[in-house]
Amino acid sequence: MAENPRAPLTLDDVSKAIVEQLQQDGRRSYAAIGKVVGLSEAAVRQRVQRLVDAGVMQIVAVTDPMELGFARQAMVGVRVSGPVPPVADQIAELPEVDYVVVTAGSFDILVELVAESDDHLLEIVSSGIRAVDGVTSTETFMYLGLRKQTYSWGVR
Repeated sequence: MAENPRAPLTLDDVSKAIVEQLQQDGRRSYAAIGKVVGLSEAAVRQRVQRLVDAGVMQIVAVTDPMELGFARQAMVGVRVSGPVPPVADQIAELPEVDYVVVTAGSFDILVELVAESDDHLLEIVSSGIRAVDGVTSTETFMYLGLRKQTYSWGVR
């Protein structure tokens, strides 16, 4: 698993408030955020850039894969023999994979992916994930319905 080479950034209360504002609405203007946190638009812009540069947050569009033409979304549990991080890094390079995490428990790695069809899903798992050296087994959990997905867990 790739380590974050950036130095950790200590968040003060103002930076935390900015993060919370952007978690509520990633398109909120810097001027509007500034009014809430008591800073100028320029000061908010600088703080947001520092937070992004430090890897504290990203500002992205969250999409619904089904609405973009991907018929299947799945989580794949992966068991590995040998060192786990190099296997996780190699799986993370697959273009259809959007999430890779090293875990403790019955799986060594969890992988989320999107596929255009059932055949495409089978190809990704068989020719992509299972072809990686060190993968001993996989178990695929196809998503049937999304009940909750949130990115607004706040800050501590």
